[in-house]
Amino acid sequence: MSDMQIQQVLAQMRAMAQSVGLDETPAAATRGTEFGQLLKNALAEVNNTMQTSQDLTTRFVAGDENVSLSQAVIAMQKASLEFEAVSQVRNRLLAAYQEIMNMPL
Repeated sequence: MSDMQIQQVLAQMRAMAQSVGLDETPAAATRGTEFGQLLKNALAEVNNTMQTSQDLTTRFVAGDENVSLSQAVIAMQKASLEFEAVSQVRNRLLAAYQEIMNMPL
């Protein structure tokens, strides 16, 4: 990822944070959740989505009339996308960690 792309992503993140009303001051960072907790919450959310997807699929296969094929497929795709996003974040974090560890002192 080039420096320009990184700057564009950062600008988009800042714009999103301002539109949601998040404060970027250091005081807000100390009040907020730590990065590890945010990551843990994201993983829990992905896990819940995957379990919901599995539940809907099982109910559809079992013949539950309250679950349509489209609901099951959409839930599976949503879980797949969330899992892929988490995998990409993990890969990027690991690459950044390895790059930092290989820096000369």
